[in-house]
Amino acid sequence: MSLQEQRILPAIRKMKDLEKLLKTSYTYIVLLDSHIGQLKSIVDLGRANGKKLLLHADLIEGLKNDEYAAEFLCQSIRPAGIISTRGTVITKTKQNGLIAIQRLFLLDSSALEKSYTLLERTQPDYIEVLPGIIPHIIKEVKERSGIPIFAGGLIRSVGDVEQALGAGATAVTTSNTELWQQYHQRS
Repeated sequence: MSLQEQRILPAIRKMKDLEKLLKTSYTYIVLLDSHIGQLKSIVDLGRANGKKLLLHADLIEGLKNDEYAAEFLCQSIRPAGIISTRGTVITKTKQNGLIAIQRLFLLDSSALEKSYTLLERTQPDYIEVLPGIIPHIIKEVKERSGIPIFAGGLIRSVGDVEQALGAGATAVTTSNTELWQQYHQRS
């Protein structure tokens, strides 16, 4: 399954959640909270089970989130992709041929406008929009940027997922394990 075909991107914080996901048909998995010492074994475990991990670089304990950290992740850990709020990390990820996902916190109109400037500079492969429960903003960002959107944050129901997808999101990121199962059963 390609990233464009997967509608739910399960986001994990605990190893027990990864172990559950290894038995599902989900291919792409977002790793939120982790420690630098665990990364290689987690990515290798996923890979050995046909899973492609997307690492959230901003949430890795023991690793400063800058372009050098991105280079290390790309060259040594080799996940399927990297998620970050930092433009330099996204640029370095793209240079290394991994999937680059620019995370945007859209708190107000000013943050939205600054995000458009950042997107013009970084040209990520995907954008993760937070919170993911604002369909009209998801639609606007997709139309204005031309970049596929992931909706994340505060997604609590299948209805929230459907609303985000209906607004033009390619997929929804969620750490809600019940939602993974509910939506997985529906598709």
